[in-house]
Amino acid sequence: MKKVLVVGGGPSGMMAAIIAARNGCEVHLFERNEKCGKKLYITGKGRCNITNATDVEELLENVTTNRKFLYSAFYSFDSFMLIDFLNDIGLKTKIERGNRVFPVSDKSSDVISALTREMNKLGVVIHLGSRVKDIKVVENKAKGIVLHDGNLIEGDSVIIATGGLSYSSTGSTGDGFKFAEKVDHTVSDTNPSLVPLVTRESFIKELQGLSLRNVKISIKANGKIIYENFGEMLFTHFGVTGPLILSASRYIIPYKGKDMTLSIDLKPSLDTKKLDNRILKDFNKYMRKQFKNALDDLLPKKLIPIIIKLSGIDEEKKVDQISREERLKLVDLIKNLTCHIIGTRDYNEAIITCGGVSIKEINPMTMESKKVDGLYFIGEVLDLDALTGGFNLQIAFSTGYLAGLAIGESEL
Repeated sequence: MKKVLVVGGGPSGMMAAIIAARNGCEVHLFERNEKCGKKLYITGKGRCNITNATDVEELLENVTTNRKFLYSAFYSFDSFMLIDFLNDIGLKTKIERGNRVFPVSDKSSDVISALTREMNKLGVVIHLGSRVKDIKVVENKAKGIVLHDGNLIEGDSVIIATGGLSYSSTGSTGDGFKFAEKVDHTVSDTNPSLVPLVTRESFIKELQGLSLRNVKISIKANGKIIYENFGEMLFTHFGVTGPLILSASRYIIPYKGKDMTLSIDLKPSLDTKKLDNRILKDFNKYMRKQFKNALDDLLPKKLIPIIIKLSGIDEEKKVDQISREERLKLVDLIKNLTCHIIGTRDYNEAIITCGGVSIKEINPMTMESKKVDGLYFIGEVLDLDALTGGFNLQIAFSTGYLAGLAIGESEL
């Protein structure tokens, strides 16, 4: 019986362990934490956005790095196959807005429990509190692993499923990158991705806690638009976050250190003329009121003092005294609330790591290394990443599935 050693008990590692065991392998999973799925536990604010219920082409559209590499993985195990798989092992799922898939219970712990139950049922030996120090390679073939306590565990295949660098408190400290480099694999530069943005302006801090829906953002680097989209965002004490911002963070990576601005269109459904008419209508309604009391129908309460300050219009001024020029400046401000991006938060707030083990050195049909026989890399350790919405977890599950399948079908 083929002995498979899986390093890492996250989603990709658990999936690989299950599929390899279903295909007749003796499987040992080594997890450095006291339990499996520690990072999975905190995803989606503890609800766990498992995948996105959409076709393969749409899945690929949402992959931002090396999408062509994932054709085999996604076509072998797509989001609907994943949903069926989870239902079969006792996890009920539901589909929400944007085709996001969650457990019916809204508890990420139920996803981990279902995967752990299945591993136990199949006889996967789970070694908790076991950190791997090194990979044993003999004559260009993976032959086992060395634990931090010095123990050598021999095996026929080794799967690296250690994750990247994001949320290091969950155990993602880049061990897989070190293993890869030791056996002559290329690891591309890594960056925190799907991460909140840090801004320069002090007024952003004053908006802390304000959430905006259905806004449009544009990010420019050196005057050129590099990202535009609609959605939800949130102001924080250091800058901005929320689904729209997290996705945008992936696109600014090549422009770090450049002059970057974030422009927020607070009323994207109204063009300049329609917004001006709308403001005129409100000003007529509140004709005898001061400017500071005339924006309640148009903007969230917390935003009004900031917009007033930035407009340069005296807050005590009666609205019927506001000039056309002042009003048009207000229109422009609401359509283009602008701030400067000076960086991102660090890996501890990043959902994923951008960069990793070069996919040029990995077989996309099997996830096996092209340099070392019997050595596989899956999940976030690879130079693959996607936007928010369940796509990154789908990458983890699909690559894990493919590796488990390939090992089960390969000869000793």
